[in-house]
Amino acid sequence: MTRIFLVGYMGCGKTTTGKRLSKKYGLDFVDLDHYIESRYFKTVSQLFKEKGENGFREIERDLLREVADFENVIISTGGGTACFFDNMEFMNQKGETVYLKATAADLTDYLRTASKDRPLLAKKSEKELFDFISGMLKKREPFYSQAKYMIEARDMSDVLFDNLVKNTLHIP
Repeated sequence: MTRIFLVGYMGCGKTTTGKRLSKKYGLDFVDLDHYIESRYFKTVSQLFKEKGENGFREIERDLLREVADFENVIISTGGGTACFFDNMEFMNQKGETVYLKATAADLTDYLRTASKDRPLLAKKSEKELFDFISGMLKKREPFYSQAKYMIEARDMSDVLFDNLVKNTLHIP
């Protein structure tokens, strides 16, 4: 049975990586944010707006526990999932955790164009976006770094993941 949780800041490549790995290794793929949206028939942005961050995080925690029972799956978590409640400890108990680490500069470059679709980043200038991401990374790093494995998002390649998967995560 394989269960892999991908953690890291929004925009670091969790969903893209998860989809690629799941296809390559014949595993199911779950994007936690999409799973939440499909269960509530609302976008993450709508849930944030209606329930506030605390309300959204409670929903996220509950549905994380639900998908954590799936087998032979790669789960892409939301950027904040690892940082609330005991989610990181829980994921470490339920499976393998991989932190896709990215710099604030790389994340700002990527998220600059996607910020309007992300509730925590909407309406920020580029400098405000960089400062916000830098500050959030500092706050979240202690949680992300609890993952069992870490990969620099900028250095991701099939060879790197093949080595991680075959030698560490033991996926055939």
